[in-house]
Amino acid sequence: MPTITTKDGVEIFYKDWGKGQPIVFSHGWPLSADDWDAQMLFFLNNGFRVIAHDRRGHGRSSQVPDGHDLDHYADDLAALTAHLDLKNAVHVGHSTGGGEVVRYLARRGEKDVAKAAIISAVPPLMVKTPANPNGLPKSVFDDLQAQLAASRSNFYYNLPAGPFYGFNRPGVKAQEPVIWNWWRQGMMGGAKAHYDGIVAFSQTDFTEDLKKINVPVLVMHSKDDQIVPYVAAGPESAKLLKNGILKTYENFPHGMPTTHADVINADLLAFIKS
Repeated sequence: MPTITTKDGVEIFYKDWGKGQPIVFSHGWPLSADDWDAQMLFFLNNGFRVIAHDRRGHGRSSQVPDGHDLDHYADDLAALTAHLDLKNAVHVGHSTGGGEVVRYLARRGEKDVAKAAIISAVPPLMVKTPANPNGLPKSVFDDLQAQLAASRSNFYYNLPAGPFYGFNRPGVKAQEPVIWNWWRQGMMGGAKAHYDGIVAFSQTDFTEDLKKINVPVLVMHSKDDQIVPYVAAGPESAKLLKNGILKTYENFPHGMPTTHADVINADLLAFIKS
């Protein structure tokens, strides 16, 4: 399997398919590069080079005990892009991966980056604070950690079976293969990485990162996102970005790159070609 080794000795697994302008995909918590299957195949067939990696502690990458924070995530992504010597790249991040892309651009700089897109993403800040009154109470994330510690296997079934894909909404039929694929990806990773990752994605403040970014960024978010609520996320990120473009969906779930891949892929393609 293709891997790179970071400065602190972590093996990061990645996929690298095709030729053309590179699109780099950063996945959400607690998944893997496999969560981008629908996008990787679509853009590969549209003449792009597509790249996706498993975040440290996730998927096929090393299950290390530490470094599960956005600075390490961004530096791991930077190590991968440097190894592959990417030029004119487009970075796409979903959920926590959106935070990874934002921190990567702010921390590394935008050399060799053409555009970016963040989908159902955690920036600017998920947790409620005096400066972020629309965020979620810290107790919500404490409860996620408690569920993970009590029974990761049960937790990783219930989350995709319910709010992640909107299968708890009236009239929405649950797709068992999609649920079990989420479970499979989650269980491939490490419990410690995922436990720490809840703090990373919920308590990292990306406000200043967003202000530093100059390249065009497409912010894609649904008003019915039950994981990263719209009101404190997408519109706020778009306001902070110098060249942010907000694309709002009405009734799509948090996991819309999977459930509504046809729409998301078409909108991404239009943005990249614009």
